[in-house]
Amino acid sequence: MNLKCNKLKIKCMKNLRFIILLAAAIGFIACSSEKTKKVSEYPMFWTWMDYRPGMNFDSICTIMNETGIDGVMLNAPTPDDYRIAIPIAKKHGIEVYAWIWTMNPEHDRDVLLKEHPDWFSVNRKGESLADSTAYVGYYKFMCPAVPEVREYIKNKIKSYCEVEGLNGIAIDYHRFVDVILPTTLWSRYGIVQDKEYPEFDYGYHPAMIKLFKEKYGYDPRELEDPSTDEKWLQFRCDQITEVANEIAEVVHSYGKVMAASPFPTPAMSRKMVRQDWGKWNLDIVFPMVYHNFYTGDISFISDCTIENVRDKNPMTTLYCGMTGSNGPVMFKCMDEALKNGAEGIAIFTVGSLRSPEVRAQFKAYADSARAARSAAKTNPAAPVTRVVNTNPFEKTAIMNAVNLHMMAKLSLAKALKLPELKKIDPATIELVSKNALQGNSAEEYISRLSSAPRRNPELLPVGKAIADQFAKDSKEANLKLGEYKLVKEYGATKCYQVEEQNSKVVFDVTFYFYGGILSGWSAEPEKTSFEKYKKELAK
Repeated sequence: MNLKCNKLKIKCMKNLRFIILLAAAIGFIACSSEKTKKVSEYPMFWTWMDYRPGMNFDSICTIMNETGIDGVMLNAPTPDDYRIAIPIAKKHGIEVYAWIWTMNPEHDRDVLLKEHPDWFSVNRKGESLADSTAYVGYYKFMCPAVPEVREYIKNKIKSYCEVEGLNGIAIDYHRFVDVILPTTLWSRYGIVQDKEYPEFDYGYHPAMIKLFKEKYGYDPRELEDPSTDEKWLQFRCDQITEVANEIAEVVHSYGKVMAASPFPTPAMSRKMVRQDWGKWNLDIVFPMVYHNFYTGDISFISDCTIENVRDKNPMTTLYCGMTGSNGPVMFKCMDEALKNGAEGIAIFTVGSLRSPEVRAQFKAYADSARAARSAAKTNPAAPVTRVVNTNPFEKTAIMNAVNLHMMAKLSLAKALKLPELKKIDPATIELVSKNALQGNSAEEYISRLSSAPRRNPELLPVGKAIADQFAKDSKEANLKLGEYKLVKEYGATKCYQVEEQNSKVVFDVTFYFYGGILSGWSAEPEKTSFEKYKKELAK
């Protein structure tokens, strides 16, 4: 009898234990499902913006509501600033992520430079950012191989994660200095970065070199061309990845969402800034696919988005970051991103949408996109495999822009002979044309030339004369181009030459394929043939 009772007790205890374990499992699944549900309901439309104490943040949130933006990556100086801003944003139904610069510190830059100059990055020439400049004064990147740098960044992240109501952390400048700038910025700094040059190639801090030598047994500085060494490139990328994932551990330990704003694609950012973000443990990624910095054509957005769908961390929700504007191009850009796999859009910034009409149009677009996303969850479409087209000659908009630049150069040669411009320094005339030739259409070029330069309004007559000459030449003649000939190819660069047969001017047309994507181009007259053409015009 006692034996039977004991067996019955044991059986009951086993059943009770099973029930407890089953209940725990169901609870865990329920919690996991709730977490998954929340992750799948991130805001669809975002903006980056700076927050400063004393600003009227409530009115800005009202504008975000009017625009249809439901998430903001907010850059505030201190955690306490978020404690003020978050309740205001929540009142408007807007999620707030702390937009934090990591490897390139912002609000604490001067203190770190003074107290820890040994933390800052070093280039291939041995120059430290602690006492030198790369491009601009605020580029003060730290070295990810320095243990104290990692601890400092993680402690900083913790202080923001402790802010009640903060939805997540969005890291930025989590990389090295640009070894390659976007092509449209080259003229600003008077450089051509068709390959990696020592003064812009960072990651040579003694701590980095030490770790690399311990792992691979050689010093990359002893190589004839360190830029060709794949191990050295990947090692620096991996150091940045390690810090990103250490930050992710901190963020996730607080139950916050981990996000980042990296360069356009993992392959591009790996080559341009040593940022292999496809390996980061991100919940959300906002790649900065600013097409106007690269090719100027919206095909750049579709190309990057296709690549990002393929190369991102499978657990990461993909968005597309783009520049805001008051024209129809922005809406076409958003179409390309959403059509090719982005789950949402981030605009830099909502302040760029100046007119109430554009904000209303954006709101209508955002509402429609959310409705379409909800419908797609109910009736998901069959997946479509898309492939990037890397042939520039098949990209009509880009080749039209190349032709525009050629026509503008030929027309400028005629403008230099105009009586009203004879007393103007030719270098000034060429600069006015160059500054106006930022867009990819003749209308944009003429519009920029016809607008008074912000800092030099006295140059307006110069711009108008160039614009009038260009308008006349565009009506009277078309380019007659010969065959494009590939004359040189190296790294990510392909150089072609083509002759404009009416003028006999040869043009150097160069395409750049960083990360395997057409990411920039230029079209410049070859010096000898262009000088000959200008002399003939003077006869």
